[in-house]
Amino acid sequence: WCCPPGRRVQSSKLGPTPPRLLSEEEYRLQGEVETQKALAELRSVCQSPEFSAWSTVSRIQSPKRFADFVAGASHVTPSEVSAHEQQFGLASLCMDEQLFEEEDDDDDYDEEEENVNYS
Repeated sequence: WCCPPGRRVQSSKLGPTPPRLLSEEEYRLQGEVETQKALAELRSVCQSPEFSAWSTVSRIQSPKRFADFVAGASHVTPSEVSAHEQQFGLASLCMDEQLFEEEDDDDDYDEEEENVNYS
């Protein structure tokens, strides 16, 4: 009732403003922060008296690893970190670029071959 009617119509036409997109660094940082929060929450749930440890341990493949995680150990092993770096790290980006360059070269070669065949 305190805003003029024309002002309300104008603001409703504009709609909600789109959310600001995160930079790659902000995205990575937010992922790390949220992962650490979720892991801490999981640890606290697993340490609570209501948690059925025996039923959980009976269903998992590596009970010792689970117990170590609940006690505060990392949720990933060094070999898993290494494999992740090989697959998704900087080295994989260079290999991807090389693969895409080779595919582009093959496409150029195919186009040249088609032009020669039509001549």
